[in-house]
Amino acid sequence: MPDFPKPGIQFRDITTLLADPAALRTSVALLAAQVRQSGASVVAGMEARGFIFGAAVAIEAGLGFVPIRKPGKLPIETIGVDYALEYGTDRLEVDPGAFPNGTRVALVDDLIATGGTALAAAELVAKAGGEVASALFVIDLPDLGGADRLRGAGIDVHTLIAFDGE
Repeated sequence: MPDFPKPGIQFRDITTLLADPAALRTSVALLAAQVRQSGASVVAGMEARGFIFGAAVAIEAGLGFVPIRKPGKLPIETIGVDYALEYGTDRLEVDPGAFPNGTRVALVDDLIATGGTALAAAELVAKAGGEVASALFVIDLPDLGGADRLRGAGIDVHTLIAFDGE
């Protein structure tokens, strides 16, 4: 989708994948296999499409799910991280007790672009006492460098498909 949500942004829409039962089931199964290999004990997904894949992957892997939310969405005291997007800034928040005692966390989202959201989520996991075991995405946009930024931060990254171009 060109020029969404702002001019100059090429938005990658996943709704056709979500609507296809075989494609969705296969994507979730492949991501869950990676989660199991990572040794994670919980899955965390970033708002909003990370909730779709993250919760499904957690169920498939037999693990719990923790939502990493946008500001003001959790009914408790939170910790947060501000970060830059390719089209602005945003903030993520989580329950400070979500990842106690070095809990190994698999981050799951639909897409990795610049890596800002995933790096902010990884920072939140660490602030809450956890450790990122891996970061998994359905789609990688390698030209934007996000997966490489995560790898540079010492995070194991897995994606199912890559699209050249921004």
